[in-house]
Amino acid sequence: MNIQMLIGGQEAAAQSGARFVRRNPISGEVVTQAPAASTADARRAADAAAAALPAWAALGPTERRLLLLRAADALERRMADFTDAMAGETGATAGWAGFNVRLAGGILREAASMTTQVGGEVIPSDKPGCLAMAVRKPAGVCLGIAPWNAPVILGVRAVAMPLACGNTVVLKASELCPRTHQLIGAALQDAGLPAGVINVVTNAPADAAEVVSALIAHPAVRRINFTGSTRVGRIIAQQCAGLFKPALLELGGKAPFLVLADADLNEAVNAAAFGAFMNQGQICMSTERIVVDEAVADEFVRRLAEKAASLPAGDPREAVVLGSVISAEAADHVMALIDDAVTQGATLRSQPERQGCILKATVLDHVKPGMRIYAEESFGPVVTVVRVRGDEEAIRVANDTEYGLAAAVFSRDIARALKVAERIQSGICHINGATVHDEAQMPFGGVKDSGWGRFGGRSAMAEFTDLRWITVETQPGHYPF
Repeated sequence: MNIQMLIGGQEAAAQSGARFVRRNPISGEVVTQAPAASTADARRAADAAAAALPAWAALGPTERRLLLLRAADALERRMADFTDAMAGETGATAGWAGFNVRLAGGILREAASMTTQVGGEVIPSDKPGCLAMAVRKPAGVCLGIAPWNAPVILGVRAVAMPLACGNTVVLKASELCPRTHQLIGAALQDAGLPAGVINVVTNAPADAAEVVSALIAHPAVRRINFTGSTRVGRIIAQQCAGLFKPALLELGGKAPFLVLADADLNEAVNAAAFGAFMNQGQICMSTERIVVDEAVADEFVRRLAEKAASLPAGDPREAVVLGSVISAEAADHVMALIDDAVTQGATLRSQPERQGCILKATVLDHVKPGMRIYAEESFGPVVTVVRVRGDEEAIRVANDTEYGLAAAVFSRDIARALKVAERIQSGICHINGATVHDEAQMPFGGVKDSGWGRFGGRSAMAEFTDLRWITVETQPGHYPF
């Protein structure tokens, strides 16, 4: 399918006429042809967002709320288009695509509810007759850089709260799912957002660094949010720091899933399998490390291996649980991590069968430090099991990682689980629930190398507004000279 960018309310080609293709990861066929933007095109999109900013920022909160509510409906009406685009571009199943669209609709509705909550406060002043206020104002043009793995959720999340706060946005689409991200812009245009309020830029993979740098450097761009790898996030953070521009970063993860000795094993197995294998393990919150007490490890691993073996994998257009990983290179990476671990003594509890970019769910037991997969993010349908003795060792292993996004603790004793959860270094922790859990109103983000800042509801307001101190003098002043 041929698509165009969205700049200033109009479909737009790259000024050079250049285009690039995205191929289906399973068949290799071309599924999308998109404009290959240059730095000049990137600046054109930021200019359009800057031109639309004054009117959008001045629009009343009720009108912005109505437009965002319409956008949620418009997005959901395009469910079939999103499902088709995600299957073709990323190998996603219909179930994952449907979840993406429904949660993205919820994100827009949550953002709509926030338009009247972008407030402030009156602060008591020591100066007689001085009315002092703290007021939140739109920051300006916001740049959202979204990834391919949950493309509708994360693409919408990159723009929804910035729009609710009165900013205009440029969405830098992923090179791996340009049509999917272009559909977000189209849905918001369907809802009647004014021209230039949302702009969508697509670029060829080789041009990504230049295009992103041009957008970050544009004078009108005042906030940047990025969801993706820690490696790229570090580069973006450095560029933003040099320009004194705040950045919200949600980066990699290596989520630990702690199974304490008193855990309900059936519940733990079901949650672990969902967290590890949903979307082929290609979620920032995916369960990558199961830290299980040796008292229950044998039985837990036996049940989890049976569950993993029962999950069908194949073409996402069929009735399967696991579709394709994003690329052959991603499949190679997962297989290399498994081979390295097995060579060093890890035990396969379910076989890592591969057909091109389709991988079966794999459980890898007796994983230890020194194995690559112990520390490296796999981002694929493989989960590791680290056996420990007691809660103290479980906490130590859970924290033995550079990442700190999501975590889970399973125990029948909630007080015990809370004590353990409080000591895990992560931005998110679920007790007796899967590591994969997202809701539009929740503060979402990590610690350590998983990034900084928070998406979601009220927490995101501070990310996309400037807090100003404003005073009004109500009586004549008294000055020393």
